[in-house]
Amino acid sequence: MKAIVHEQKVGVEGLTVKEMEEPMLGEKEVKVKVHTAGLNRRDLAVITKRHQPEDPALIPGSDAAGTVIEVGEKVSRFQIGDEVLVNPGLGWQKNSSAPPEGFEIVGLPDHGTFAQFYTSDENHFEAKPSHLSFEEAGVLSLAALTAYRALFTRGNLQKDQTVMLPGIGSGVLTFALKYAKAIGARVIVTSRSEDKLQQALTLGADRAIHTEDDWNEALHNESIDLLIESIGKATFDKSLNIIRKGGTVVTFGATTEDQIQLDIRKFFYGQYNLLGSTMGSAEELKEMLQFIEKHNIKPQLDRVFSLENYKNAFEYLRDTKNFGKIGISFNLD
Repeated sequence: MKAIVHEQKVGVEGLTVKEMEEPMLGEKEVKVKVHTAGLNRRDLAVITKRHQPEDPALIPGSDAAGTVIEVGEKVSRFQIGDEVLVNPGLGWQKNSSAPPEGFEIVGLPDHGTFAQFYTSDENHFEAKPSHLSFEEAGVLSLAALTAYRALFTRGNLQKDQTVMLPGIGSGVLTFALKYAKAIGARVIVTSRSEDKLQQALTLGADRAIHTEDDWNEALHNESIDLLIESIGKATFDKSLNIIRKGGTVVTFGATTEDQIQLDIRKFFYGQYNLLGSTMGSAEELKEMLQFIEKHNIKPQLDRVFSLENYKNAFEYLRDTKNFGKIGISFNLD
């Protein structure tokens, strides 16, 4: 089978498309012919952190949607012909305050979804929502689930509240924008790009300001209940300075430096809440799928690249050109 493989060199330069052996099928496993696989910032991190030339060849990728073409003899949830999407989380079934020991994300250390075929336990797939195309379903799970847990499970966003999304444009934050508007919450976004601010307003954002602006000056009349922080050091102080006393910051990532300084006295006098969040459980994935079907929510699909243009896809994401999700097509028929 054809697959995107990372080996020998760090980063995008270590990627090639090559023939790989098709995965074997276990008795409780399902083999899926991949139609579209979604590209995430995690994939960039994976190929950047594999430094050793002797590291074995790895097929990255955490998201995909396709058609079941083979099932193990003890599979009960799916049959040949079913349209499914991949659950990118391994070993986290029930919702809990944190992932259990042994939790992993598809695409490292084992092979991921950037291939013509992907095989896994039947419990690591869900039925493709009927209102989504293969392209939309293929880019859904990781970002959509991350946004769902950060916004609702951790952030407990309510319809009469205001949420702020610094750095709008990523897959996660475009989902968070759509989720928040679906329940009637007020949404404020920031970006360094005027074009992305305008696109966010088109999607329903109530206010849009530049990330470099003085947020308190620009939003002096706003009370921010919840802020979803994914930038890191570059904006963290501004995030804590803008939320209301007793408000909450949920962080799920850092596109700038990880290390921050915190004025702990100001923090405890402000009665702030700082919460971490990581993707989500299979239980939350099922809840999220019901939520998007109920509200007819679709991914903000920026572009789907052909397999031969895979390097362009990685570079496009690396350079933060996207507004929403990026897919790679493995529909080679």
